[in-house]
Amino acid sequence: MFRFKQFTIRQDRCPMKVGTDGVLLGAWASTSAADRRVLDIGTGTGLIALMLAQRLPRARIVGVDIDTVEQARENAAASPWGDRLTFRTCAVQTFHDAPFDLIVSNPPFFVDSLTCPDAGRTAARHAVHLTFGELRDAVLRLLTPAGRFALILPVQEAGRFLAVCAGQLQPVRRTDVRTTPRHPAKRSLLELMRPEAAAAVGFERTELIIGTGEHECYTPEYRALTRDFYLKF
Repeated sequence: MFRFKQFTIRQDRCPMKVGTDGVLLGAWASTSAADRRVLDIGTGTGLIALMLAQRLPRARIVGVDIDTVEQARENAAASPWGDRLTFRTCAVQTFHDAPFDLIVSNPPFFVDSLTCPDAGRTAARHAVHLTFGELRDAVLRLLTPAGRFALILPVQEAGRFLAVCAGQLQPVRRTDVRTTPRHPAKRSLLELMRPEAAAAVGFERTELIIGTGEHECYTPEYRALTRDFYLKF
């Protein structure tokens, strides 16, 4: 069980547990008061969906996953926002609904590496059931004309995904994440829009360092990003 300031995540029946990637994405994805419909692809425990329910008090959030979503439903029901959260066990390739203002995903990303013995972790971390091309196509089908798609990937896979999206989804924000000042960036937070919408927004690239390098010492930027969620901040 993982406790946040306004909700708790139970995760004993989910292969992928609460991690920094999901928290980063849930806190970093840009939101607008006009957002009314949000989709979380590969919702797992429902963590990112719950973070966005906290940030968007007037939005309805849908989470989809190829694995059972019962634990996500339980976590939502125990939160203050259960009436605005819906979860469906469904491959996003076959998921159909009205368009969404914001789509988020912490997607499978090991494209060419060996799979691991745990089938649940394999599905969550390897692009076995959802290729980058299928993810792009799902976003294009489900995103409103001016909607945003936010995701987090390792730096190398981020480059691959952007290449897959070229000409169809265009980056408007990118934040490369380093664990400490001495380490190279390991993750990229990306926000993309349809090219015609992106042209009016421009492009912003930044960097985020999580820790100073000393034990349990976090940078002011990371604290500011996550302080509405982590109990320790």
